[in-house]
Amino acid sequence: MTPDAGERSTAGLGRRIYLPRGADAAAFAMTTYGIPLLVLATTGSAALTGLAFALEWLPRIGAFTVAGTLVDRYGTARVFRAACLARAVAVLAAAVVLAVLDARTLAATVTVMLLAASTGVLTEFSFVAAETAGSEASRKAGDRAHRVQSVLLGIDQTATLAGPAISGLLLQHGGPAAMLGTLASLSLLAAALGPRVRTAAPLGVASAKRGLRAGWTTLGSLPALAWLVGGLVVSNGAMALLQAAVPVVIVTELDHSSADAGVIWSAAAVASLLAITASRAAIDRWGLWPVGAVAATVAAAATFAVAQADTYRGYLLLIAVVMAGEGSLTVVFRTLRSRLIPPEVFASTLAVTVLLLLLPFPAAGLLVAAVPPAQLGHAVTIAAALQALGFAVAFARLRSLPSLPTTPA
Repeated sequence: MTPDAGERSTAGLGRRIYLPRGADAAAFAMTTYGIPLLVLATTGSAALTGLAFALEWLPRIGAFTVAGTLVDRYGTARVFRAACLARAVAVLAAAVVLAVLDARTLAATVTVMLLAASTGVLTEFSFVAAETAGSEASRKAGDRAHRVQSVLLGIDQTATLAGPAISGLLLQHGGPAAMLGTLASLSLLAAALGPRVRTAAPLGVASAKRGLRAGWTTLGSLPALAWLVGGLVVSNGAMALLQAAVPVVIVTELDHSSADAGVIWSAAAVASLLAITASRAAIDRWGLWPVGAVAATVAAAATFAVAQADTYRGYLLLIAVVMAGEGSLTVVFRTLRSRLIPPEVFASTLAVTVLLLLLPFPAAGLLVAAVPPAQLGHAVTIAAALQALGFAVAFARLRSLPSLPTTPA
């Protein structure tokens, strides 16, 4: 490929893939971190905030396989645009309703809870469609595929960096209308841009079901991947609990603003992005498993420390360290996944691993709804202990397995 052709290809990917992915990723981040803040501001209830977090994630688990089937049957562009438009309509409808209702009323509570559930589903549909478009673009890029994936990862991390802080600032200074209006605008922009990429021939529902079974079978036949996924599922329990509890702790217990709660996750995204960048060079030098073990140790130790934190600065710094460790583990996981899963069953096995990794999130929301805010520190301590135990068992088993890849491809 000549330099001019490479530049034209990059510009084409920017219009067809990167721009809609960026708009949707920003909406995804604002939905994930902003809706719980909106629920807390509207209801003033820590229990309802935790329940809203669960309502946001439970439908995502069910929607994942349905979204994949619809993308296979109707194409990425159609599903992506429909999901983004539906999300914009749901958000605008909630904004209008909240504008005429008083906060902390039953009607306002029902509105924000329904918003959490509906945006959770629709965001998963747009995410699966965007991921499919990005994967197809990577395959067509040939030996430049790693550059496409690098840009996509950078887009996602940048959205995670900006989304929480923007949500908190808009909610604090402009109220629900400002935050929801921005979220709706991003959704409409994503729908207008839309990913433009040709995908494979549609699959039937029966093929999708067979693919899911094939994913379970493949995961069971790859002990290294299965043990790492198991460790990450336990770790995600601690991460999900932190994500669900932080708005309650920061606003209710430490008496800070919703903007301050959003800044914590933006700082964590910076730390994660830096760790991801550093991990690539570290794996090249020291190998996959030493870097993974160090990252797991850092994440588990920092989670323990978060449970003892009693200041805003402590939460800010320690959650950044936690997410740095998790970012490095993500690099290890994706490297192992890409090297071990056969290409012909990669998508179905990916669906199974994502479903497993999402399971702790609704459970964490229900736990936050049930536990008094003053006792959340004890819950985080227990989650950190389980996280450390899960990592210890997983990496001990990984070391005993023969013929494992030690460096990236």
